[in-house]
Amino acid sequence: MPRDFHESGLGCARRQGARTIASMNTDRLSAPRPRIAVVATGGTIAGVGGQASSPAYRAAVTPVDELIAGVPGLEQLAELRAEQLMQIDSADFTDERLLQLARRVAALCARDDIEGVVVTHGTDTLEESAYFLHLTVPSRKPIVLTGAMRPATALSSDGPANLRDAVAVAAHPSSAGRGALVVMNGQIHSARDVTKTHTLRPDAFASPHGPLGLLAALQPRWYRALTRLHTADSEFDIARITALPLVGVVAGHGNMRAEVWQALAQAGARAIVYAGLGGGTVPAYLASTLGDLCRRGIHVVRASRTGGGPVMRNAGFDDDACGSLVIDDQNPPRARLLAALALTRTQDASALQEVFWRY
Repeated sequence: MPRDFHESGLGCARRQGARTIASMNTDRLSAPRPRIAVVATGGTIAGVGGQASSPAYRAAVTPVDELIAGVPGLEQLAELRAEQLMQIDSADFTDERLLQLARRVAALCARDDIEGVVVTHGTDTLEESAYFLHLTVPSRKPIVLTGAMRPATALSSDGPANLRDAVAVAAHPSSAGRGALVVMNGQIHSARDVTKTHTLRPDAFASPHGPLGLLAALQPRWYRALTRLHTADSEFDIARITALPLVGVVAGHGNMRAEVWQALAQAGARAIVYAGLGGGTVPAYLASTLGDLCRRGIHVVRASRTGGGPVMRNAGFDDDACGSLVIDDQNPPRARLLAALALTRTQDASALQEVFWRY
């Protein structure tokens, strides 16, 4: 092959490749960005501390516009519409605030000019809010919650990266229809499963069945799908829920007292979740107390404090004789929310048990 022909062809190919890359970059920049609402509620991601090396800080200080401004390049991922719904420590979430959050997220998802929603949230109760949105917002649009284990003023703060990743997931079309998601530390978890498992580390969130996926170069990669009902297929539409009935949680431990159960009953609890020993084991000295509560119309729901595995009906305790229920594999905080939502639909024990199997 003549040398000048070879060089001419190579130069032409290079110029063509350069034009193609430039065209691709121009198309990417000119393409309309997904419109993502960012709903801020406070938490550590909005926290500030006095010294970068100190563990002491104040949560829920930094406003949402400053959170967004602290993440370089975030505007390239999506057109963001931010609002400060609350500015609280997530430990201060009540059922009333949970309803407020769900109503706002549902309203945003119902808008034609919003493709997805990101919620910034404190990590202490993030899994509970995520699960509530997972059950009550009737939309297939991405709903992504994120937070931080370290405030922005700390060394190696994880908040900016988590917020960037959450926006990237919410903006990606493959995230639709997967229910509420929790994005932390580069992983994408289902709100049905995820739990905070550590007090300090940035990898504090884990799911007993594993994450749904992860982010690679700001692109979600999915490895698992969810089969239980959620969001648009859920029967618990937030538009039809005005209040939640009181459901309490009793921790299982040695030397438990019946008075704790009785106190919740006297406070008006419609159900009590037992964060039980092992597979929800009930000590013999409490069996009569639980039976009495069931006869009075207060539902007893057996769960486990172990953090993983299902609670089997009539295994280790006679649920049929007592009238108690089991929650399958949900942890006690999520069992409380599911029981409360189920009670807005039915009071029948058999129907409640079927709800627990479905979700």
